[in-house]
Amino acid sequence: MKVKDEKYISWANARKILEKKGKEKELGYEQKNALEFLRKFSKLTEKKAKEMSEELSKIDRLKDKHVIQIMDMLPKTQDDLKVLFAHEIISPTEDDKKKILAVVKKYT
Repeated sequence: MKVKDEKYISWANARKILEKKGKEKELGYEQKNALEFLRKFSKLTEKKAKEMSEELSKIDRLKDKHVIQIMDMLPKTQDDLKVLFAHEIISPTEDDKKKILAVVKKYT
């Protein structure tokens, strides 16, 4: 198999894709496990995920991968955000952290 493209997607989007594939054909073992995990831990609907993504993308220093991580983990405190950005070169400012937490709170 050859990888043509690579793109970050949220858990909500991955769940939708796997559910759609599950209707079309039998899912493989790994896909079934992934779908079970996503149904258990993915807390956002696809609509909310899209709206949240648009709001988070407006924050200057966040890249796509950061937006997806925030949507998947839904940090509730600044300490949770520190964990997400622990191994990153950039780190959001205090003001940006407050904005991120406000957006997360709005959608959860």
